[in-house]
Amino acid sequence: MPDNCDTDQSHPAGHPVDWRDAVPVSRRFDDPFFSLQNGLAETRHVFLQGNGLPARFRDGFHIAELGFGTGLNLLAALQAWRDSGVQGVLHFTTFEAYPLAPEAMIRAQAAFPELASVADDLRPYWNEGTRRIALPDLAFTLMEGDARKTLPAWGGRADAWFLDGFAPARNPQLWGDDLMAQVATHMTPGGSAATYAAAGHVRRALAAAGLEVARLPGYGRKRHMTVARKP
Repeated sequence: MPDNCDTDQSHPAGHPVDWRDAVPVSRRFDDPFFSLQNGLAETRHVFLQGNGLPARFRDGFHIAELGFGTGLNLLAALQAWRDSGVQGVLHFTTFEAYPLAPEAMIRAQAAFPELASVADDLRPYWNEGTRRIALPDLAFTLMEGDARKTLPAWGGRADAWFLDGFAPARNPQLWGDDLMAQVATHMTPGGSAATYAAAGHVRRALAAAGLEVARLPGYGRKRHMTVARKP
């Protein structure tokens, strides 16, 4: 167990976590759910800037994500959508095999006061265990289950992908060649993907799927990250 952790066993049905200050750490994968330095800053750098957002936002823009975790990426994306002034609905579909218990999600989100207004809007839905949320500016769907099965069966296509599973060395199932090929298949022409991961096999899998891949400076202590674009 990491130093300065306390154990949350109140919801054994949810993804089991320990806490390192305000950061939940997965006991299943022995990996934090977001950066120990600044999770929100990392999300903005990797997933928003990495996908050219919010500049690409338009009504009906669709984000898809591998690894919902605490919901931080959703909150950051919806905040950016609202701040951009774009009129219409942001679509956000996320694939998650092991959802966190509502209390753990809410506790983790509370660490980011900059997102409080968005978190307040969504909190009642987490408490109810909702997997679909319809707001005037958001259409959200959580696809629960193994993404290797749920993504191939999904009928949608995303304009931007957030590839945010646990580290490839700890959660290799979410970074395999077949799944990266499914990401490319379920991407609009001109669509993009971004991830904090810079492992060579991840870049090669995305390239093999027909995407144009580049390595960019990462956030904080991570020297590199990966972005990809569908021609």
